Amino acid sequence: MFKIDNLHVHYGLSHIIQGVTIEARPGEVVGIFGRNGVGKTTLMKTVAGWISPSEGTVSLDGVRLDGLVPDRICRHGVGFVPEDRRIFPGLSVEENLGLGLMQRPDRPRAEQRAEVDRIYARMPRLAERRRQAGTTLSGGEQQMLAMARVMIGRPRLVLIDEPSEGLAPMIVADIFSIIVEMKQAGAIVLLVEQNVHGALAIADRFYAIERGAVVLAGDAANEVDKARLMDVLAV
Repeated sequence: MFKIDNLHVHYGLSHIIQGVTIEARPGEVVGIFGRNGVGKTTLMKTVAGWISPSEGTVSLDGVRLDGLVPDRICRHGVGFVPEDRRIFPGLSVEENLGLGLMQRPDRPRAEQRAEVDRIYARMPRLAERRRQAGTTLSGGEQQMLAMARVMIGRPRLVLIDEPSEGLAPMIVADIFSIIVEMKQAGAIVLLVEQNVHGALAIADRFYAIERGAVVLAGDAANEVDKARLMDVLAV
C-alpha cells in the first residue's frame, strides 16, 4: 500500500499542497488530474524526495519516505520519470540505463545484463541507439529512455509526470502500453497527465486537484465519476 496522508508543502510563504491524502495499491494506475499550476508536479517531486513537506506523511508498505533523501527513497523501490525527463548529458543510452541499475546495486552482474536485454527487447529503438548520446535522441525516444531507466530497476512505486506532452500519438500509445505493463507486473503507478481521456483509459482510479487540495476522487471506469471530473477540469 502507498499512502500520502495530510500532506502540506510550502514554497516560502506560498502554500502549494494543502492537506492532500491519496492511497494506491499494487497493480493500480492512479491518475492525478488538474489544471496547470495546481500542485501536481510539486506533489510528485515531494514523494520522490526532491522537495521536503512541511507537514504530513508519505509511506510505502508501512515505511515512511517523507524526510528521506532521494537516493534513499529510490532504494526503497520508488522510481520517478519527471516531466523534463532528466536525460544525463554526455552519457550514452546504455550509460543512462546503467544509472537505472543503481536502484538495486546488489543484483548480480548477469541479472543486470538480463535486465538491459529485456529493456532492449521491449524498446528496440533504444537498442539501435545504445551507443548514442541520450540527449541527441528525439523527444519520443528520450521519453522512452526515461521510462526505461526507471523500469530497469523494477520499482514498486512509479511516479510519472506528463509523459505524453509534445509527443506523436503513436509514441503516446506505446508509452501508455508500457504503463499498463508496469501495472500488470504489480507496480503502483501514480500518473500525472494532461491527456485525460487517454489516462483514464488505463487508470483504475483518479484524484482531481484544485489549488493544492484534492477536490474529487473517483473510479476511472465509472461514467458518473468521469463526468464529474470533466466538470472540475472545465472550471
